[in-house]
Amino acid sequence: MAIEIERKYLLEAYPEDLISEGSIVVEKEQFIEQTYLALDGDQELRVRKITDLTSGQVEFTHTFKKGWGIAREEVEFAISEGLYDQVVKAHGAIPLTKRRVTARLGNTIIEIDDYAQIHLLVLEVEFPSMEAADGFVPPAWFGQDISTEKQYSNKKVWRELQQQAGRKS
Repeated sequence: MAIEIERKYLLEAYPEDLISEGSIVVEKEQFIEQTYLALDGDQELRVRKITDLTSGQVEFTHTFKKGWGIAREEVEFAISEGLYDQVVKAHGAIPLTKRRVTARLGNTIIEIDDYAQIHLLVLEVEFPSMEAADGFVPPAWFGQDISTEKQYSNKKVWRELQQQAGRKS
């Protein structure tokens, strides 16, 4: 099982000025819909529909994650549109949606996730090792490090979204 190592930061505002001046170079923009199929302790099972906002290309994934915090086990693979539609329809949940901008900041790849449904803006940086994650010094504009704060996890905000819609999760 692969290990995903990432740090997450709570952005106060979208870095439009840094993009305009060229400090941040946008590489791709996607619209992501994700639905959790099972949540148990530190384990989660989800599906995603990912639409490339430039080309319109759509892909579907199924992901299993285990763990909390900066380093978690992850298995992700592509699934068909038919399978995605079938499990999402059977589950009947409201997907958590986000606009993801993948960009380059110097030699660092960043992902900015804008969760318009819940008014949340998060920046993620993935690392090849825990040493690299521990040694990373973010610019001040990244905001508060929320890597280990469970209230900002996708599964927690997805559960809250279901509760707001009157569904049990």
